[in-house]
Amino acid sequence: MCSINRSSTDYLEISVHDSIFTVDRELFTSQPNTMLGRMFGSCFDQRLTKVDDKGTYRLDGDVSPDVFEVILQYYRDGCMTCPSTLSPSKLRKTCDYLLIPFNDRTVNCHNLCEFINELSNDGARAQFECFLESILLKTMIICARKGMRECHIVVLTDDDVVDWDKDHPPSLGDDFPETAVSSKLYRFLRYFENRDISKQVLKERGFKKVKFGIEGFPTTKERVKERPNGKLEVIYNYVQRPFLATSWEKQESKSRHVDFTCVKTRISIPPDSEAATLLSAPMDSTD
Repeated sequence: MCSINRSSTDYLEISVHDSIFTVDRELFTSQPNTMLGRMFGSCFDQRLTKVDDKGTYRLDGDVSPDVFEVILQYYRDGCMTCPSTLSPSKLRKTCDYLLIPFNDRTVNCHNLCEFINELSNDGARAQFECFLESILLKTMIICARKGMRECHIVVLTDDDVVDWDKDHPPSLGDDFPETAVSSKLYRFLRYFENRDISKQVLKERGFKKVKFGIEGFPTTKERVKERPNGKLEVIYNYVQRPFLATSWEKQESKSRHVDFTCVKTRISIPPDSEAATLLSAPMDSTD
């Protein structure tokens, strides 16, 4: 049990998975932008809280007593100490739920590797939002103006040179990619974690069929090879570059094929004794 001694009688009893914490309400009102500050602030709204017959408030959500003990440090001192027994990612989820800032100014952590990884996730989300608005969105709009409902974008570096033979361009199939040139975006998307967060961002923005990966992209002609039939085959040099594929098609769930309605008609066919005999006879099986 965590007890804050004050002369005020305005105490709150909060139940966190049957563990009772007695806290003065002023502790929460000191941080009005957090969820607990809003719940027990000056505009105290009973609809935001759940209280039992004994006047104990129940804190729902995935909040454990050990994490809540750490959370109270933020209200007392403005900073939390995440012990070695507590995962920083678990503390992060609770902070997000309670609208408490999770950063290097509010958290001291024993597991620095996982803590910095959480900070990298925040940075990656913010960074991809910038890349989306400044680079990728322009290419998507180009595809949309062509009447397309999806795009496939390969990210090249600033130093990449693309020089295709006009008479013998590389065979890329039907999924012809667009290109975005940015070394910063290329370095960002090399990391799997960044691609995973970028995928989440695009889904949150309403995109469908989001896919990130690394694929080979043809840049320059390497050599020309003559086939036995006399045709020339151009061999291209390929580089491994990150790509993005996504769709903004709204009616993707509907059938793209024409459905023909067949009217069933009843036709009376007189029984054929010879046909009935053939159907009832056993058929020879062959390997």
